[in-house]
Amino acid sequence: MTVHTSHTAVGAAAPWHDRSLSPEQRVDSLVVAMTVPEKIAQLYGVWVGADTGGGDVAPHQHEMDDAVDLDALLEHGLGQLTRPFGTAPVDAGVAALSLASTQRRIVDRSRFGIPAMAHEECLAGFAAWGATAYPVPLSWGASFDPELVERMARRIGDDMRSVGIHQGLAPVLDVVRDARWGRVEETIGEDPYLVGTVGTAYVRGLESAGIVATLKHFVGYSASRAGRNLAPVSVGPRELADVLLPPFEMAVREGGARSVMNSYSDLDGVPSAADRWLLTELLREQWGFSGTVVADYFAIAFLRLLHGTADTWAEAAGAAIEAGIDVELPTVKTFGEPLRAAVEQGVVAEALIDQALRRVLLQKLELGLLDADYSPVPAALVGRDADHLEAVRGAVDLDSPANRALARELAERSVVLVRNTGVLPLAAPPRIAIIGPNADDPYAMLGCYSFPTHVVSQHEGVAMGIEIATVSEALRAEFPRADIVRERGTGVDDGELDGIAAAVDAARTADVAIVVLGDRAGLFGRGTSGEGCDAPDLSLPGAQQQLLDALLDTGTPVVVVLLTGRPYALGSAPQRAAAIVQAFFPGEEGAAAIAGVLSGRVAPTGRLPVSIPAHPGVQPSTYLAAPLARATDVSNIDPTAAYPFGHGLGYGELVWTDLESPDRETAVDGEVMLSMRLVNPSDRELTDVVQLYLHDPTASIVRPVQRLIGFQRVTVPAGSSARVAVAVPIALTSFTGRDGQRIVEPGDIVLGFGRSSADIPLTTTVVVTGEARAVGADRALHPRFQVVLGP
Repeated sequence: MTVHTSHTAVGAAAPWHDRSLSPEQRVDSLVVAMTVPEKIAQLYGVWVGADTGGGDVAPHQHEMDDAVDLDALLEHGLGQLTRPFGTAPVDAGVAALSLASTQRRIVDRSRFGIPAMAHEECLAGFAAWGATAYPVPLSWGASFDPELVERMARRIGDDMRSVGIHQGLAPVLDVVRDARWGRVEETIGEDPYLVGTVGTAYVRGLESAGIVATLKHFVGYSASRAGRNLAPVSVGPRELADVLLPPFEMAVREGGARSVMNSYSDLDGVPSAADRWLLTELLREQWGFSGTVVADYFAIAFLRLLHGTADTWAEAAGAAIEAGIDVELPTVKTFGEPLRAAVEQGVVAEALIDQALRRVLLQKLELGLLDADYSPVPAALVGRDADHLEAVRGAVDLDSPANRALARELAERSVVLVRNTGVLPLAAPPRIAIIGPNADDPYAMLGCYSFPTHVVSQHEGVAMGIEIATVSEALRAEFPRADIVRERGTGVDDGELDGIAAAVDAARTADVAIVVLGDRAGLFGRGTSGEGCDAPDLSLPGAQQQLLDALLDTGTPVVVVLLTGRPYALGSAPQRAAAIVQAFFPGEEGAAAIAGVLSGRVAPTGRLPVSIPAHPGVQPSTYLAAPLARATDVSNIDPTAAYPFGHGLGYGELVWTDLESPDRETAVDGEVMLSMRLVNPSDRELTDVVQLYLHDPTASIVRPVQRLIGFQRVTVPAGSSARVAVAVPIALTSFTGRDGQRIVEPGDIVLGFGRSSADIPLTTTVVVTGEARAVGADRALHPRFQVVLGP
């Protein structure tokens, strides 16, 4: 075989097509046959049709407007296609046909005929026009239901795979450290165990559909100074190791994630895109990750433009590929001509190119893209006349009834009943006042990475593509006999006060006032929540607090419904509101879920994945607080939350009792058994989330006062009970010691069953004996729960 043989000549006889060879042999046969330009072509993507006029969906997108000659590029091949569905509102069938046509073009024009990998966003559902908009990740966390999230991810993956997509840019595994950060809605919560467990379930679901899951943003993005997007990060080695890294480690070890995306941030002055310790030594050498590392959009160019650690595009490219980045996204900038020239001049070793290339080609091989019988026609178009647009238009349903049913199930499980004085569930009130800026807006259900918000909002006059009921519509359907009056009161963030008087009048004449407040998702300042929409403090945006205070003064019972992407301080509402219901952008079925909770048709079982602050100016703050980070008598500022992490109410309360802990002592390499009973004295089925917390009274390093190490949703039939037992490996008590090693220390530990991080009614003390023990990447990550229903 010569490197000048045409694609049609090598055909099925080429060794990289030979399935009798090992994957490594097939890939190596390609690597040795490729020229440097052909190798590098596999290491970048192209973003066809991206807007460069200022309607950004990626940072500095309008500045990165280099014209790309696709015909010229395809001579050497192409590694990735960026967002073929998520760039513009296009019918799914037409988009699938267009993608298949592009893949044929890539195969036919390049010497080796290697298709591109096509990637898409899938943070709250497949980011395509007409696709199901599921609840955002913060709602996944609120559900405390990894199995349900895994089922959702599988459906998302199946939809993506059916139209020719190979890779999904999700989940976000950043742990919330400062709720002012705009991307809180994209996270799963403020606890690393919750984030890791739910995020890993999402990875398993997506990967089970054959889609490459991409963990992001590796690492530290959420710990930026002052909660500002794309800002410096200065965290200590223990915060990094014990809070920010564990979700990624869990998703790599247990989820089988095949891709990782770097963070935009710099860690203590080292940009993540050029951090070899992070992307190679830790990720690959310590954790054993063998997949691809892809650059967050324009992150390699940012080494020069924003970080100032590279003087030229070639320096940026060289720093990134040496650190361990394999693929430049979203489009070719530094990995094109600058990298080619640097390799040919000997500035960048060709061995680094080959290393990244092998990873990319092995992944393409896994996806069937190196097989001789590869077909670009996706499953959704098989059997259709793909030569005619009308034969495929409307042929692909990305929002099936099964999808919608799953979206509703997750929305229902993620609604959190935060406060209830007994007014809920509503007993068919004769007159309801629906007030607030988010009551009549379907976009209030969606986060910034839902397709309607992310893309459709930039195309005036284009329909959302999916049916989304508003809270007003859902309440009218839920209470058909009620006399309903509607007043807006104020906007989300316009500060308008003129409508408050009419809202107050409406509330005074009603039996109950339902006030629907919160955020408007957007990007880069176009919203109050979302990427680049950071908050100066945690006050409700605009004049919403003034509206809420005026309604609370009426004497009418006020039910506060929050549709937000982050937690907000609510003034006196925690003491004065009749009820508070929190929903974190619950998706296309969210309104019905909220209405169902208000009526009692749906039993609320969600729990807070982030604390709700008592005051707007206490950030950064988290329940994972060391003693000095809590209220003290030497500071006048009390950071205690109004409602703590893990909090949530139901319509009825299980009795927690009968703690049993036979293991009073165990070794540093042992485990502890404990159990408790949940008793349901009511006449309705009740669900609780049993949360297992660890308190380490004395340690060689300052530890959080409480730390979640496990949880289990438990449903108990009316009049029955359940025994909840758990085996706790002592490795779960480990932390990063003074020498940087993860260790288990001897001494007393306190294990507790909690309803929240601040309500832990059943605790037991265990003595851990022996010498301090180092643990590594093979340590246990979970306790083992067993639930047995009884009489």
